[in-house]
Amino acid sequence: MTQTFGALNPPQRVLMGPGPSDVSARILRALAAPTLGHLDPEYLTIMDETRQMLRQVFQTKNEMTIAISGTGSAGMEACVCNLIEPGDEMIVCVNGVFGGRMKDVAQRYGAAVHTIEAEWGRGIDPQQVAESLKQHPRTKVFGIVHAETSTGEQQPLEEISQLVHDHGALLLVD
Repeated sequence: MTQTFGALNPPQRVLMGPGPSDVSARILRALAAPTLGHLDPEYLTIMDETRQMLRQVFQTKNEMTIAISGTGSAGMEACVCNLIEPGDEMIVCVNGVFGGRMKDVAQRYGAAVHTIEAEWGRGIDPQQVAESLKQHPRTKVFGIVHAETSTGEQQPLEEISQLVHDHGALLLVD
């Protein structure tokens, strides 16, 4: 049996959640443009320009700044797997779904993971961070979710980042 379906015409909505979000008309027009292959010279030019714009946004001159096509979790996983080696020590803050996901990813890549846990909906206490860094002096990477969308909690990053940098660890902020 063959069944036919009409064209997809989703209704206009104002999306007010953490994602997906509304897309501007300019972006919709770009998405409707013809597809370019990843080896097309025009595509390479677009990606070079995108990297240049990202360096401006992140206020860096690092030539290794790249765009990752994927979800936020895919970006976080790309960072974890490139920052740790099996056996490296990593502290991960868990106070919601995405902190738990970062912990799981780090464990899968072989890190010796230590967690700082807080009740969901509560922030990570910088004093806990200081104590954990002291307990784990070989910490290479410290991971935290800045705005834990599963609970709406935002972390006191300025104070936490100072503690991590003073310790000499890398700070991974999702």
